Amino acid sequence: MHTTPLYRQLANHYLDAIRSGTLKTGERFPSIRLMMEKHAVSLSTAVQVCRELEDCGVLEARPRSGNYIRQPDVLATPRTAPPPPLDSDIYAGIHQQVSLVLKASQRATIEVNFASACCAPELYPLKALQDPMIKALRRAPQLLGTTGTTAGHIALRTVLARRALTAKTHLSAEQIVITHGATEAINLALRAVTRPGDTVAVESPTSYGLLQIIESLNLRVQEVPASAHAGINLFALEQLLNGPGRIKALIVMPNLQNPLGSIMPDAHKARLVQLCAEHNTVLIEDDSYGELVDNDQPLSTLKHWDRTDNVIYCASLNKTLAPGLRLGWISAGRWHARVEMLKYTQSRGCDTLAQVAVSGFMRTPSYERYLRRLRKILTQQRQQMSAAILKYFPGGTRVTRPRGGTLLWVELPREYSSMVLFHEGLKAGIQISPGDIFSNDTRFNHFVRIGCGAPYSPQIDEALATLGQLLNNQR
Repeated sequence: MHTTPLYRQLANHYLDAIRSGTLKTGERFPSIRLMMEKHAVSLSTAVQVCRELEDCGVLEARPRSGNYIRQPDVLATPRTAPPPPLDSDIYAGIHQQVSLVLKASQRATIEVNFASACCAPELYPLKALQDPMIKALRRAPQLLGTTGTTAGHIALRTVLARRALTAKTHLSAEQIVITHGATEAINLALRAVTRPGDTVAVESPTSYGLLQIIESLNLRVQEVPASAHAGINLFALEQLLNGPGRIKALIVMPNLQNPLGSIMPDAHKARLVQLCAEHNTVLIEDDSYGELVDNDQPLSTLKHWDRTDNVIYCASLNKTLAPGLRLGWISAGRWHARVEMLKYTQSRGCDTLAQVAVSGFMRTPSYERYLRRLRKILTQQRQQMSAAILKYFPGGTRVTRPRGGTLLWVELPREYSSMVLFHEGLKAGIQISPGDIFSNDTRFNHFVRIGCGAPYSPQIDEALATLGQLLNNQR
């Protein structure tokens, strides 16, 4: 039996690492000594590995500096199996259309990202969070060596409960569970109140991430029309609730809905809560964007109108404060014990150090000052982006005017395809969110969601002009 020499086995190992991107062009290659120690090989074997890689054209020696990765021609025809095609069944059970779009984005080189719903990193109070994190470590260095409670750090839960009071929402710190963002919060809420095969209603259009969650839990989805003016259509919802099928739960974003940016009037919020209680449909509220409303007057939550403990409240700091910390929370009321146990089985507790730092910052007046400043910046950015879209995009294009947040919902003339624009945009290094992924229907295939979280710049202006030209090319 033919056995591949050890030096060639190691050379193939490093070739695969270069092809996969683990080792990147321009990076320094491990030294001869390090290879000898890491792989327990002789000096001659390590040298042969380097010579083999040089012969393949992936390694170049620099005098008195060492070996470095270079981009070779050989990598254009990799020996390993090619990546699976985009229509692979590996996405079964996690909403294939959404997954295909996300995968295509991951494979592209993105220079301008309009698909993000977050702000640019420089707009977040990173230094203000760094300082309390360092102080917390100095006071309690054991934080990194211990696991936190499943429900989360009591200091953060207390801050969140007190801030909810400003929106006339009564949450108990003991009834709050800290989660890995709103995504985990909604996952927990659905797992607590549904079983596979149950039907869950959502706004249409809705967050594509929500469609992924619902499908991954083997739930059926029922879409209810929503408008940028007032959110979910209560008449259509009532007709659905009075229909033959049972709607086990309804998930809504009443404040700055994603992608519409709508804000439900208070009267609609009260009626929605009442409708769900009458039909024994659990109401799951996602309030991830509420604090980004333009004015300083807090918006009321659905939980404020809840008199029967039928509303599960979910929220997040990912969009408003620190996406990198992945902190969200859920107040599940009568389902609290089940949610806490599900949280333990799903992911245990969240990072304690991050919770301590965030709670320390949110307790100070600096947090409110930061939010006021951020709201003003986002208002300006949305206005600039909207003006540029109407300038560069085809005549007949319409853009929502949300009263806060980071998103614009753009309606193109019907003859244009947002999915075609998505793929052509990727080729130009520009990422958008095509309307197709915000519904299981095809009604939004001429819509685009544009993120406005980055300060307006010549690069952004040029990218929008490019998108406009790509649209004109569809004619």
